[in-house]
Amino acid sequence: MLFSSITFLFLFLPVVLAVYYLVPGRGKNIFLLIASLFFYAWGEPVYVVLMILSIVLNYFCGRDIWEKKDDPRRAKLSMAFAVTVNVLILGFFKYYGFLIDTINAIFSVDIPYRELALPIGISFYTFQAVSYIVDIYREKAEPQKNILYFALYISMFPQLIAGPIVRYVDVEAQLRHRQLSVRRLGQGSMFFIIGLAKKVIIANTAGAVFEQISQMPAASLSVLTAWVGAFSYAFQIYFDFSGYSDMAIGLGKMFGFEFKKNFDYPYVSKSITEFWRRWHISLSTWFREYVYIPLGGNRCSVSRNIFNLMVVWTLTGMWHGAAWNFIAWGVYYGVILVLEKYVWGEPLDRLPSAVRHIYTVVLVLVGWVFFFSPSLGYALRYLGAMVGAGAGIVDANGAFFLFTHWLLYVVAVLGSSAMGMRLINMVIRMVRNRKAKTAVAAVIYMGIFVISIAFLVTDTFNPFLYFRF
Repeated sequence: MLFSSITFLFLFLPVVLAVYYLVPGRGKNIFLLIASLFFYAWGEPVYVVLMILSIVLNYFCGRDIWEKKDDPRRAKLSMAFAVTVNVLILGFFKYYGFLIDTINAIFSVDIPYRELALPIGISFYTFQAVSYIVDIYREKAEPQKNILYFALYISMFPQLIAGPIVRYVDVEAQLRHRQLSVRRLGQGSMFFIIGLAKKVIIANTAGAVFEQISQMPAASLSVLTAWVGAFSYAFQIYFDFSGYSDMAIGLGKMFGFEFKKNFDYPYVSKSITEFWRRWHISLSTWFREYVYIPLGGNRCSVSRNIFNLMVVWTLTGMWHGAAWNFIAWGVYYGVILVLEKYVWGEPLDRLPSAVRHIYTVVLVLVGWVFFFSPSLGYALRYLGAMVGAGAGIVDANGAFFLFTHWLLYVVAVLGSSAMGMRLINMVIRMVRNRKAKTAVAAVIYMGIFVISIAFLVTDTFNPFLYFRF
């Protein structure tokens, strides 16, 4: 079930919210857990069993690690067992087909296998489970004694399918007690509406443009068309994923939870290092806390630090997908981050702000080519088209896409920075009377919601890109 579906917006969410607010006390957690499992089972009726098994495994492993905390060796073995099982389950469903395909290609054999659908959200809830296990081992958190509360932490539907990756230490207290109010419900609704608009108005429209361009042979693309395609995908994936994150944060507020920000206008960055501090913050934080720092972080020699960075970014690429283009994408960013840290970071800082911004945007767009390409060969051909190795500099296709969607790109640029929200807030602040200000805000957000629904009803192109990761 998609957040941007009529079923969710006008059936599931209103019913769940109404019942949730009526259910007393601790019953709220039980009801929210049931609703979350139903939400997941709607699209994954078989794999909900896998999630329940993950919940049971990690609940008892967490308890076992805590009971052995006075014996560091046994606690470490228990932690290693839990992490290994989690990683193996994720690896089996996500990478076994890729591994067999690679073996078949290298050794010219034909090992048959049955393709399995990737369980939706497994990358996200597995990482949450691993963070829970490791934090208990580090004694940063105590194990949850109530298995229903722990099950809610793993399966909570607002962030279940595509994040953000929520650490247990950040919501532990909220699982026991949280405040509900009309104000928080309103704030959550505003976050949700902005996220919905990002998704159905901007991401879907930009995605439709990219879909048309990506179906053309790379050799037939002019420089203009290739760059329009890359920009369109960049806007699609940003507004798709940040829109989902905003909706998840908004839903969390509606149910009394506070989730941390997952995006902080990454396209305004002036270096790749800054970009990755602003993009998918929960994933970057997870890899820093549970991979980079345990490897030694930056408290080591230069060569070891480079190794640590490359391991992290290779794994980041693999996390996004079981294909060589994703691994290349991760290695690409690892190399750039190493170069910014040890080679051209200081000279880059001395360049004018506009030059640094252009540098970052160009490198990010090149990265997205590796990301969206079905193969490394296609990625190289597409990059060639971007520098003139395709069908010339300008063609009718590129001009058509650019001039028929110029308003989309203007809105996308504004929405990629804080300027978009500043314009909305500026209109609201122009009204001095408090009650009138509230009414104006309600009208603006309801208007955005109605426009979003209009786009949703009339458009059949409505994927969520990060569902497949």
